[in-house]
Amino acid sequence: MVPGGDRRLAPAGPSGRPKTGPSPVDRARPGSKHHIVTDADGTPPAITLTGGNRHDVTQLLPLLDAIPRIRGATGRPRHRPRQLFADRGYDYDKYRRLLRKRGIKPVIARRGVPHGSGLGAVRWVVERTNAWIHGFRRLRIRWDIRDDIHEAFLKLACCVITYRRAQALC
Repeated sequence: MVPGGDRRLAPAGPSGRPKTGPSPVDRARPGSKHHIVTDADGTPPAITLTGGNRHDVTQLLPLLDAIPRIRGATGRPRHRPRQLFADRGYDYDKYRRLLRKRGIKPVIARRGVPHGSGLGAVRWVVERTNAWIHGFRRLRIRWDIRDDIHEAFLKLACCVITYRRAQALC
């Protein structure tokens, strides 16, 4: 444990928990990141937790693999999106190729190009889902030392959001 003012914090790095790391904003404190994928309505089918110093693009493929298969009509269940909208943090040719190989059309903003790509019209859905998740006070600031407890509450919040979205559609 590391002293953190009036509370105790999990130490960052290899000696600490695997899902904490130096925060990109405040290097003095360990932090974590929520990586989320949503459908077009903002319902989160998959979410992961990593250390604060992990790059977003490293979690792209594991996040897509975490999407559960959708039950429905007879035949092979679809478990991959047809298109993937993402911001500039995911703009790497390697991952564009890997997405196309999986049958997913990448719609990713280019780095170095001025804003105005038009992705803001669909990216707000993800930002709204992030706001829903951070509406759960326990998830807004990470107070839990153990990462498995924080991840459990994160997934529980996604279940509650999915339930509320299903109730709104009925």
